[in-house]
Amino acid sequence: YFMKKSDIDKFYNSFGKMIGLDRSGRRKGLSFEQCVTILHKIKRDSSWQVKPVRQIWFDLFGEYMNNGKSRTRVSVESFLKKFMWKKQGESHFTPEDVESLFRKLNRLEFAQVASNLNIDDKNAGMFIDKDRFEAYLVSKDNDIFDPNLEKFDPDTMTRSLSEYWINSSHNTYLTGDQFQSRSSVEMYLNALYRGCRCLELDCFDGHRTQSGAYIPLVYHGLTITGKILFHDIIEGIKFFLNNNPGCYPIILSLENHCSLPFQDAMADFLVSILDDSLYVPDDKSLYDPLPSPEKLKGMVLIKGKRLTDQSLRSQDSEDTDDDSDSEIEEEHKAETDNNISSRTKTSSQESTTTSTTTATSSAISPNLSRITIFHGIRLESFAKNAEKSKDNMLSFDESKARKYCRNEMSRKEWLAYNKTHLSRVYPSAKRVDSSNFSPITGWSTGCQLMALNFQTSDAARRLNDGRFRQNGNCGYVLKPPTLSDSPSETMKLSIKVLCGSCLPKPKGSKKGECIDPYVHICLYDIPMNGGKELATGHYTHHVVRNGFNPIWAQETIYKFKVYNPDVAMLQFTVWDRDVATTDDFVGSSSVPISCIREGYRNVRIFDANNKQHGAFERASLLVEVIMKKGQQIQMW
Repeated sequence: YFMKKSDIDKFYNSFGKMIGLDRSGRRKGLSFEQCVTILHKIKRDSSWQVKPVRQIWFDLFGEYMNNGKSRTRVSVESFLKKFMWKKQGESHFTPEDVESLFRKLNRLEFAQVASNLNIDDKNAGMFIDKDRFEAYLVSKDNDIFDPNLEKFDPDTMTRSLSEYWINSSHNTYLTGDQFQSRSSVEMYLNALYRGCRCLELDCFDGHRTQSGAYIPLVYHGLTITGKILFHDIIEGIKFFLNNNPGCYPIILSLENHCSLPFQDAMADFLVSILDDSLYVPDDKSLYDPLPSPEKLKGMVLIKGKRLTDQSLRSQDSEDTDDDSDSEIEEEHKAETDNNISSRTKTSSQESTTTSTTTATSSAISPNLSRITIFHGIRLESFAKNAEKSKDNMLSFDESKARKYCRNEMSRKEWLAYNKTHLSRVYPSAKRVDSSNFSPITGWSTGCQLMALNFQTSDAARRLNDGRFRQNGNCGYVLKPPTLSDSPSETMKLSIKVLCGSCLPKPKGSKKGECIDPYVHICLYDIPMNGGKELATGHYTHHVVRNGFNPIWAQETIYKFKVYNPDVAMLQFTVWDRDVATTDDFVGSSSVPISCIREGYRNVRIFDANNKQHGAFERASLLVEVIMKKGQQIQMW
């Protein structure tokens, strides 16, 4: 929040006198309580614009009370009927719920300049004032994300694995780009603690110790990325499981380029380190429907290649991300870093000669095969692949996924396949900068594993963060009935951005000038019957030098048509306008349309790492949401 130095001095001296500080006291500074008071006063009195909360207060409850005086409080009955039921659409709220809420709000400590009603304990559940009403509006209790859907629901965890969207990562070991960045075991722990439950390991022959032990490595083949030990990654995963025994199953996607001795070493490490946390399939589990997350709690599942009658005959069961034929459609071009691109071109010859070249063996270790449940196979046709046992799994890159989704027959067959089998989509090999593709398309077909580059904080990964905010961030979200046979309804969505609160500087920095914030509201959607993904966005104007309490209340209402409410997502992104350079990302919040609550709602803003602590602890937007359902659409 920006003020001229002369205005700051004048305001500070005026405030000091108001709270009874003499000149000597004002020189010493303010206590914590006094700082809270001055911030409340700035927020209340600083702008010439009408405060949105003040306008909402009078619009909902009237400017005057029954006694003719200006409204200073609201009763339980008025709050329940005019606000909770009529405006917020929360018909389940009862008078007892409101009384409990009022008692909670009246226990809050407020600054001296606030309009305290001095209500005693006996009447604490009968009334609240405008400041406490504002406290509720910007609280987690009033979040736009439905808390019933955000919290973990154990009753949803008993279905087959194929019935869930599963939080998944691509090349999990990398800290940056796909060509020359460092690899780290820590990236696996970061992904796990963020709720990721499918990790990727690109495995290559390493070296032998003096005792003759084989040491497999993990890195990105034919590049100059860093190399780490397979053994260390498994140790890290076991550490996580020891500290999180209630974790739902972790899938390790092994891209296996190792010769037989190193595959045997991988199997030995998996068995010895994971011990009873390793899921070893039996013949029955390979043909029955896939087990549920609840049944597999605390277990690690291996996805790779298994010895089968066909593989023994032809060794043609391939599953690799090294797909040189993948293409990115023009409308989905990666935002590639020019510097990385140029370094890639100039270093390609050098990387070919300096990289460790390990011949990929088509042989499969019986020891590794025995502990592998998900068997990666080539796509013949979705219909033929669906006839195979449930452990068979497909993987293909984003461009193929879009192609299948845009063809009506392919999309219909893929949707049917995903009801009983798993499929995985990974980024194009052309995304050297580790940018991400939008997961909306894959989710719309019921694809369980949309593997993203977790090290890159872009709009696509932030969509993924919002999706798996559901169900307590446990990494598993039950797919909606509309991905089976149930009909869905289109929806009209209207959003008005009213104001912001405590929006920090980019990256939460303490230094730098005051931000000029504006908000980008974007709907990511796809037609129910397939086709191209839709991204519809609107921008507010920027507010000059004010991240503390910016106001956008005079903005127009932004309208969206939602075609696929069970898959579509709404993303709020706060940017700092910069005239001289590129605008800076401040924070964002992504919310599935199926989780949005209507009315006046609080939108919590998260940093680039999907955290809300430190400078982001109180960062939020206040918006108005109106939803109207339209016509029904049958899936097929």
